[in-house]
Amino acid sequence: MKVAVVGVTGLVGTVMCRVLEERNLPVSEFLPVASARSVGKMVKFKGADHKVISMEDAIAARPDIAIFSAGGGTSLEFAPKFAEVGTTVIDNSSAWRMDPGKKLVVPEINGGELTAADKIIANPNCSTIQMVLALAPLHEAFGIKRVVVSTYQSFTGTGMQAVKQYQLEKKGYKPKAEEMAYPHPIFENCLPQCDVFLENDYTKEEMKLVNETRKILNAPQIGVTATAVRVPVNGGHSESVNVEFERPFEVEKAIELLNNTPGIKVLQDNANNNYPMPRFAKDKDEVFVGRIRRDESVANGLNLWIVADNLRKGAATNAVQIAEHLIASKLINA
Repeated sequence: MKVAVVGVTGLVGTVMCRVLEERNLPVSEFLPVASARSVGKMVKFKGADHKVISMEDAIAARPDIAIFSAGGGTSLEFAPKFAEVGTTVIDNSSAWRMDPGKKLVVPEINGGELTAADKIIANPNCSTIQMVLALAPLHEAFGIKRVVVSTYQSFTGTGMQAVKQYQLEKKGYKPKAEEMAYPHPIFENCLPQCDVFLENDYTKEEMKLVNETRKILNAPQIGVTATAVRVPVNGGHSESVNVEFERPFEVEKAIELLNNTPGIKVLQDNANNNYPMPRFAKDKDEVFVGRIRRDESVANGLNLWIVADNLRKGAATNAVQIAEHLIASKLINA
């Protein structure tokens, strides 16, 4: 099976290669793809050196799967060209997520909706993935009326430039304007701005949480409001999530449902100060949930603390899991 990774030299692309190796996807031919300035560079995959190729050469090779992590503009231009030659594209950008003709997939929730005709499949936003994985079983059991989420997102979610900005600031240097990924310092600081501001004064990241959650859960009626904050954490997104249900519930039942949900690990041991933290979730594929407690200010409210490695389950792992689902469902021949 031919597999292309588009954007292979980027932060997420690098992790995608690692996850492909770890999960032992049946890759008979690996095609590393990047922008023109990276063509010819060497990358390692399963211990062997592979030369980075151009987008055009990758399309000509007709891979079975192309996993994209190269930005929305690149995806809009090239994903359809891959699809035209029969490749199934799994795209990590925001380009196709809200396209009504494209599936937005977290395999544990809605992988069963995929068909062989789905040639461009959208990978959700990192902060959305970890939240909906926890919300899905609770929504099925109790019916979610409203969600209030505040995120605490690692600078790694912004990419390599943000990592370099943080490293320079940590060393005591003041980055030049062109070296800044953010409008303010990120070291020892919190920025209540993830992505650009929109006309409604929410950021693009906040509206992703709103719109993608409704689409994945197939529940346009759910009220969702979000505040997304960038924090000086090197890997791992955390979320404070307040949920109001339509129906009465018991906290013990909610914990039981989460414990039985594939991909989730509950850490609920307050007596021993055991709760999810980004440094604990780093390099792991699970979504960790803790601080589970009733919201005593409303009739049917629940508070959750949700943590995951944003580069893995929030991006690379979810994309590879989509590929695994396609293979297991025989929607792609491997």
